Amino acid sequence: MDALAHEMTPTYPKWVPSHIHGVYKTSLKMFNKRRDVEYYEIGVFDKDWKPLQFVSQYRLFKMEYLAHVEFDVYISAVDKIKAEYICSKSKLRLLSEKKSMVSSRICSRFK
Repeated sequence: MDALAHEMTPTYPKWVPSHIHGVYKTSLKMFNKRRDVEYYEIGVFDKDWKPLQFVSQYRLFKMEYLAHVEFDVYISAVDKIKAEYICSKSKLRLLSEKKSMVSSRICSRFK
């Protein structure tokens, strides 16, 4: 059995000002290396792993095996200061022919 996970880059993303005053953005890329997983969820967390509010064109999205996706994440200036991690987590389906028992979580850390 292979022990594969998905990938998310960059490892150390940076917030940059967006076109909206008081809102910052970061750009990420994901690659699905798991045949058994089609759905992924994005989250932004503080240093204590408490979730922070953010906006993205993808929060929960479908990715086929070996698919790539690029996306932006937007956050308020107040939450930008608190943001420590941005993570993607594989979502397992209960009623699926592909019976995966292991969920993968990949996190990048803001510098």
